[in-house]
Amino acid sequence: MNKATEKPPILWLQTLVFSITLLIALIAVPWYAFTHGYSLAVVICALLFWISNGISITAGYHRLWSHHTYKAHPLLQILLALFGAAATQNSILVWASGHRRHHRHVDDNERDPYSAKKGFWFSHIGWMLRHYDSGKDNFDNAKDLQHDKIVMWQHRHYLAITLAMNFIPPLLVGIATGDIIGSLLLVGVLRLVISHHTTFLINSLAHIWGKRPYTESNTARDNGFIALLTYGEGYHNYHHLFQYDYRNGVRWWQFDPTKWLIKSASWVGLTKDLKRAPSFKILKAMLDMKFKKAQEKLASTSETEEYSQLEWSKILEQEYQQFSNILNEWNQLRQKWYEQKRDKLNEATHALQEKWHSTALHTRFKELKYALKMQTRRLDLLTQQFATA
Repeated sequence: MNKATEKPPILWLQTLVFSITLLIALIAVPWYAFTHGYSLAVVICALLFWISNGISITAGYHRLWSHHTYKAHPLLQILLALFGAAATQNSILVWASGHRRHHRHVDDNERDPYSAKKGFWFSHIGWMLRHYDSGKDNFDNAKDLQHDKIVMWQHRHYLAITLAMNFIPPLLVGIATGDIIGSLLLVGVLRLVISHHTTFLINSLAHIWGKRPYTESNTARDNGFIALLTYGEGYHNYHHLFQYDYRNGVRWWQFDPTKWLIKSASWVGLTKDLKRAPSFKILKAMLDMKFKKAQEKLASTSETEEYSQLEWSKILEQEYQQFSNILNEWNQLRQKWYEQKRDKLNEATHALQEKWHSTALHTRFKELKYALKMQTRRLDLLTQQFATA
């Protein structure tokens, strides 16, 4: 085998951890269930510990430290760091720096640590089993985290914290319930395996299966089913375009408990400065995609009458011209709003006038947003009509 096709050396520690825990979960866990059974208390504790691990990854490792979508109280940060370590997905520093590289070089097989273009297995778990160059630690993009005391405390003591968080809680549950072995199997091993592979689905399946309503510039997809398993992380197409938003499920009806936790924590002072993508930008991204899909459908229709094709094209061009006009006006209004803030007058005589202008701008922003929503509906109807014409 030449060097060009030679595989990188195996990372035996990770390989053994993933393999042994998976085998125990597949063999020992069901065997113990048939021969001894698990108490309801052990099952509930395993469920709660699993949720705390997952939320600590999504709200902590991902949305707090990787993307700084909000700020958190030190107490909350410590809890997220502890329970995040229990998920055994490496330290915050390693995890976040790798994730930032993924966003910057998404789908680049040479620089994306878990590029989906290299297949499901690689992006799901294979990238962690061998010493790939794309997966090597590089903290050049995480200078901010290297100045974070809690992040660096967890990084320096990661092994001790991880071992403690993976063995002490199951042992305590086992002592309390009188079933140490059952607790170690359920709260310890099965919880860890499920936590691993549901999180890994974001790197793999969420780049393969689902819809792309916001952008087709990368492989990330929105998938409601994956969101159910990952505390809202399944809306991955949205996240890759608006990674600074503390929400992944941006619609009110989308399942995103991580978003709900961050928002509710702000009511008691545990989180603040929650960042949101402007709704107008979200609508713009959706409309860009709808125009693209409409043009593709129009081009692929088997319409035989040239006149009808020209009519549909004309309607679509008119809609796009209206879309462009709305965007131009929105940009102009936004510039005026910035100028008002920059040139804010202190004189009392101008206070009422300034307030009126701000109110007028706000009202027009809302009108433009509503116009885009209406255009979204018209585009959906048009697409259906000329697809069945």
